[in-house]
Amino acid sequence: MLRGYLRLFHHARVVGIENYPALDAPAIILANHLSLADGPLLAAFLPGEPTFVVDAEIASRWWVRSLLRFVRVIRIDPRNPLVLRHAVDLIRRGHHLVVFPEGRISRTGGLMKVHAGAGLIADKAGVPIVIVRIEGTQFSRFSYLKGMLRRRWFPPITVTILSPALLPVDGGLTGRKRREAAAAVLQDMMIEAAYGVQDLNRSLFAALLDARGRYGAGMTVLQDPGYRLSYRRAILAACILGQALAKLTQSGEHVGVALPNAAGTALVFMGLQAFGRVPAMLNISSGTDAMLGASRTAGIDLVISSRRFIQAGRQGREVAALSDRIRFVWLEDLLAATGPFERMRGWADALRARHLPGCARSPDQPAVVLFTSGTEDTPKAVVLSHRNVLANCAQAAAVLDFTSADRAFNALPMFHAFGLTVGTLLPLLSGVPGFLYPSPLHYRIVPEMTYSTDATILFGTDTFLAGWARYANTYDFRHVRYLFAGGERLKEETRRIYADRFGIRVLEGYGATETAPVLSISTPLRNASGSVGRFMPGIAWRLEPVSGLAEGGRLWVNGANVMLGYLRAGRPGAIEAPPGGWYDTGDIVTVDAAGFVRIRDRARRFAKIGGEMVPLGPVEELATAIWPEAVHAVVAIPDETRGEQLVLATTESEADITHLRTAAELRRMPAIALPRRIIVMPHLPQLGSGKVDYPALRRAIEEESMAPREHPATALEDRRSG
Repeated sequence: MLRGYLRLFHHARVVGIENYPALDAPAIILANHLSLADGPLLAAFLPGEPTFVVDAEIASRWWVRSLLRFVRVIRIDPRNPLVLRHAVDLIRRGHHLVVFPEGRISRTGGLMKVHAGAGLIADKAGVPIVIVRIEGTQFSRFSYLKGMLRRRWFPPITVTILSPALLPVDGGLTGRKRREAAAAVLQDMMIEAAYGVQDLNRSLFAALLDARGRYGAGMTVLQDPGYRLSYRRAILAACILGQALAKLTQSGEHVGVALPNAAGTALVFMGLQAFGRVPAMLNISSGTDAMLGASRTAGIDLVISSRRFIQAGRQGREVAALSDRIRFVWLEDLLAATGPFERMRGWADALRARHLPGCARSPDQPAVVLFTSGTEDTPKAVVLSHRNVLANCAQAAAVLDFTSADRAFNALPMFHAFGLTVGTLLPLLSGVPGFLYPSPLHYRIVPEMTYSTDATILFGTDTFLAGWARYANTYDFRHVRYLFAGGERLKEETRRIYADRFGIRVLEGYGATETAPVLSISTPLRNASGSVGRFMPGIAWRLEPVSGLAEGGRLWVNGANVMLGYLRAGRPGAIEAPPGGWYDTGDIVTVDAAGFVRIRDRARRFAKIGGEMVPLGPVEELATAIWPEAVHAVVAIPDETRGEQLVLATTESEADITHLRTAAELRRMPAIALPRRIIVMPHLPQLGSGKVDYPALRRAIEEESMAPREHPATALEDRRSG
């Protein structure tokens, strides 16, 4: 009867029933726990008569006792190891034991911690483990997420049964360490399952429509200082804008987008997606040459921008120089040309959105073109597919918990992968209201806006976080529970300020534009000081040894979030895919036994001095420790006698070689790793993401080095060592 009800009213379905073990073979069934309905749901659909492990305190409640009459149960007290031993004996006698390893119903909608008792049972039994992933019951009236998700009486429900696997635990561990290791392995298995069941076989626009159905068309999901949009209004506006742009472009065409970080930009992005166009996100402030290079590389003939945005950024001269090669379409003109007929057409498109060209796009077709920051080299055009972006969103959702009760504040630009995927699309597709702010450089305003919007999730780079902290009131970040840092190395000083002044733990992540972008991230459940977290689920990795380095290796990664490939100048339309799907990050990393990743340096950020490989990163860390308030960067320039030499560029007016040498001796750094010169600059060149622009800095130093020495340089103060 229960099975019939669930199929009729909840369209309940079971996926992977062929993976369920034979009834005469003992096994442990591990399931996530989203609501009070999970137990009856599994009892209705799992074959045979499995035995359910139930917490003794919960089993004593009167309404639970009435339900337990219909199934086989074992009541346990997690604090009593003897009862856990009884559970192991049942499994060895041939029973299928159903365990909710979290030990409680989720209060977050995401995966909570796995108890050591569940790990102990799985480890001692030594039988196959079957992960069962439940989706949909978190939206039912039986969940504990009132006020956090749109609960309803008849949400669709899916039960996915994954392939059996044995628990891999290090045989050398014993006692408490073994129990903890077993629980950690179970946690990883549950996270991989949470990611593995996500639907990646759809387009970004189809994912937006799915989010509308899942979280409610009337839910406010997108805001900026001037607009407040529900899913219904956002999709309508995207259809109107998309139809207007479709008249000017061809299907699959790369369309440049040079707009500020605002709701309108997200609508333009989704409007292009709706009609099968590929947005190419541009940074207009990068300069005329960079814009021309980007347009040639990505085959961009048309750019949509805003006159108000161009005027505010004083980019009129650049636009005039670019207009001979690129056609600019102004957002203000599109909106002015939108009359009653266009609005009616938009309404019709919104009603039949599932039939728009964007929904028919293959998940492996290009979805967006982004450009690398050019921190170390010339920027490259990166083509990401719909699957790439959706995979990265699913990976983040598998390791983090967020609901519609959260509020995400994003000031990072959308031409940066971090700002686009994590700051904009992840909240939009996950039912989390997002607030977009035009610039992270407004150091006084961003903290105040974070406070006034009651933001609970905040994104930034180290540069921006440090800037916000200088002007923020200690109460401005009072609601923030997730503060994610990426894009550049997080300085210890920044971490300390947010911990001491604001009581917030900064969660550092790591990634690349080519990986859409997140590869690893620290979470409240799994973090370690000095690391960038653990690899996201679904990512394969390997380290290749680097000559001259005793520790760590060059990181290569593979996964559904790895790009389709690069676009190169001179080869229009030809996507250069990573060989075998493996992407060379160019980063030197170490990975410890617990899986925590630590970035040592960029492979290109090594100098060869006297035949030895010398990393540049440690010198920057040393300078930061001595002069924490300043900005420092180290570059290698040619040297006639030793191959290369290190130069430290800094904004610290008191910096000198003597202080640096003294600190290096205390840290036992070799003399060869120290810079030969220190150059004081009023400010270091920066990219739009806040990172140091190393190519521009290297050019400035090389030009200064070749300049005649009769007259001192006005922009650089050179302090050479003896």
